[in-house]
Amino acid sequence: MGEAIPEWEDRRKAGVSRLSIVLLVLLIANLGFLVFLAMDVNLQTLRLNREIEILKFQLNSAQSEIASLRDEVKIRVLSNASEALQLTQIYNETRMSVVLIRVRTPTGSAQGSGFVYDEEGRIITNNHVVEGASSIEVTFPNGVVAKAKLVGRDPYADLAVIQVKVDPSLLRPLKLGNSSELLVGEPVLAIGNPYGLANTVTFGIVSALGRQIEAPGGYAIVDVIQTDAAINPGNSGGPLLNMRGEVVGMNTAIVSATGSFSGIGFAIPSDTIKREVPSLIENGTYQHPYLGIRGMDLTPSIAEAMGLDSGTRGALVVDVVEGGPAHKAGLKGGAMDLVIDGARVRVGGDIIIGVEGREVRSFYDLVVHLERYHRPGDTIRLNVLRGKGVVELMLTLGVRPPPS
Repeated sequence: MGEAIPEWEDRRKAGVSRLSIVLLVLLIANLGFLVFLAMDVNLQTLRLNREIEILKFQLNSAQSEIASLRDEVKIRVLSNASEALQLTQIYNETRMSVVLIRVRTPTGSAQGSGFVYDEEGRIITNNHVVEGASSIEVTFPNGVVAKAKLVGRDPYADLAVIQVKVDPSLLRPLKLGNSSELLVGEPVLAIGNPYGLANTVTFGIVSALGRQIEAPGGYAIVDVIQTDAAINPGNSGGPLLNMRGEVVGMNTAIVSATGSFSGIGFAIPSDTIKREVPSLIENGTYQHPYLGIRGMDLTPSIAEAMGLDSGTRGALVVDVVEGGPAHKAGLKGGAMDLVIDGARVRVGGDIIIGVEGREVRSFYDLVVHLERYHRPGDTIRLNVLRGKGVVELMLTLGVRPPPS
């Protein structure tokens, strides 16, 4: 017979079993809690990340809004500011850079204006101010007078660069702006020395853009700025400034029956100055592209006389210079003279209607494109209306001969 198990032993085993079950339940509960805690942490992390992204977006939006408000406040401040004070500020910041230029020639003397270009003592002015000068003298606003030498000049753009050796403190270069960004109606200031009256400022607007004025040899200065700011003899070579105090042009000519200001002044654009001055400094000259033709606008009357639709537009080739770029490329000039609208016109030549894929509606369009975008040696593609058909010609640009 087996030995009987005491009752207390049964109770002990039963207690151990219950304890094990309780511990197992607690362990499972703890594991569940840890899993729940981990899941909750992940959820909290995702929620925090989303909130961070939202805050970043809100911060960026707030920064953009602040920037917009800052610009708006600046615009309002500027628009509410006294115009006179703004002009005074620009004048005071730039006037020490504008000089009086006096020259002596074999036939007498003349004077004009100029402005400081760089800290090497180079000054920009008009070619017609210094042309033929036997001596050049520059007077700074503080009264300092210095001899100047001619560095380079371009009669075709009425540009010249002279240079002085003075104390560096006198050299305050003006910043060249972008004349291509000007708008008609935009306010501008002209500073110069009309009739020898030093440091005179006048105020006006940009009256028109893309004008042309006569240059030597029957050529034209293109992209000229028209302004109603008062320009008189002696203003030539002085800066035309925008409302940021940047040079957007150089005052050069007026249209007047009396020779005095009549509301129409012209300025060489700053883009032309920027394009040419480095060459004037380095080489003393600037080479313009050359086609070797004489031409004119194809008007409705001329088009009809040539048997074309009156709406046809382009640059009519009147004459071709023998041996020139156009002659070598095969362009043809006019064949006969007709009297059209009371004027004698040579007709029958080629009509240039496109250059490098750009439409040409006038002779001026052709000249502007060449001056802006091409230099001697460039090969260009011309679309030419010849008779009733269109031909394509390749032409290598030459160098415009110096004025005779």
